[in-house]
Amino acid sequence: MKFFFPDAQDLVDPSFDFDTETRSEHRLRQRDDQYAHEVFATPPYEGMLVSKAIVEGQGIESGRYTMAQRLRLLREGAKEFFRIKDRPLEIMGDCGAFSYVKEKTPPVTPDQVIDFYEACQFDYGVSIDHIILAYNPDCDEALPGLDCVPDDWKERQQITIDLAAEFLARHKKRKCKFCPVGAAQGWSPKSYAHCVEELQKIGYQRIGLGGMVPLKSHEILEALRGIDKVRRPETQFHLFGVTRCDHIASFRSFGVTSFDSTSPLRQAFKDDKDNYYATNRKYAAVRVPQVEGNAKLQKKIIAGDVKQSEARRLELACLQALKDYDRTGKGLEGGLRLLREYEHLYDGKKDYSEQYRATLGDKPWKKCPCEICRAIGIHVVLFRGAERNRRRGFHNLYVTYQRLRTEVQQLEQAG
Repeated sequence: MKFFFPDAQDLVDPSFDFDTETRSEHRLRQRDDQYAHEVFATPPYEGMLVSKAIVEGQGIESGRYTMAQRLRLLREGAKEFFRIKDRPLEIMGDCGAFSYVKEKTPPVTPDQVIDFYEACQFDYGVSIDHIILAYNPDCDEALPGLDCVPDDWKERQQITIDLAAEFLARHKKRKCKFCPVGAAQGWSPKSYAHCVEELQKIGYQRIGLGGMVPLKSHEILEALRGIDKVRRPETQFHLFGVTRCDHIASFRSFGVTSFDSTSPLRQAFKDDKDNYYATNRKYAAVRVPQVEGNAKLQKKIIAGDVKQSEARRLELACLQALKDYDRTGKGLEGGLRLLREYEHLYDGKKDYSEQYRATLGDKPWKKCPCEICRAIGIHVVLFRGAERNRRRGFHNLYVTYQRLRTEVQQLEQAG
């Protein structure tokens, strides 16, 4: 069971000073900043997923490569670009179907995608698919002669199957080195099974199941049970955008051998409360926003409702109290009062006091053996700026990967 981490050029600056919040004046981002697999002694994933849309910026609001980065990736290849030549990591490429989900048909051809995969020297390349943003298992129970499936869903699935056939034919004719992965789309267990069955007939032994990101765990398992009825023994599945470590045993029994997800990273700064992963629970990160970087607070300052000097005083007082608490273990209640006072300035509608009490009281960063928690201490649980937030995301990757490895080892020991 392999975990692939989707690339969006998420790096951290090793020269960043958390006390002064400054960085080296000689820093060059692509040369000096580090990927997660460079931060940890053991990479927190077995591979990376690189999207053509992310690299080329098609329909993507963020995470685009610069032109120089794109050209260097195509010139050097992915393993050189990501600095993984000496690491046992694999690279999978896909089209980034979410970037053209609103289009009638995908705006790329199999040859264009193969050109990209070949230039980047990927280990795996996924065929072009067209996402079906719906899941309705009731469609499988429709009365004979009553077709309740929208034409758009059926068209998107057929486009996915046709392009997979063309992709594999061109792959064979061009004698490509990467392993082809057929993309499957569906809207119910039977429709997913139909798509997988067609891809197997075409000749795919590796199939990526798309469109499952918004599904609940029981729906994913429901779809896998339907697919299992047509799965050949040699067929292996990849789940796009799905983690769900709780269901590793079930996934594996249905032929899933890999998956990818950005959830551990994104939850570090996108989730309201579950930002820091511990082995047995999740904690809220402690918000200490920069006065100059908080839009709500800046509006209040401009309107004259808040004095900038007072906001800055509280910001610095909170940071100092937290650092002192990390060093001495004392001053929790005083620190919580300062955090609440500052919180009232920048967002009077919310009160995270109880969540902060749990995070600071349990001190999970003290118990974590990962390189990030050992290096930056309490800063890993501070919701403040990209350098802290992204490192917390890297920590979450570490915890997720350790949990995955534990689950897999237990399965292997059980036979």
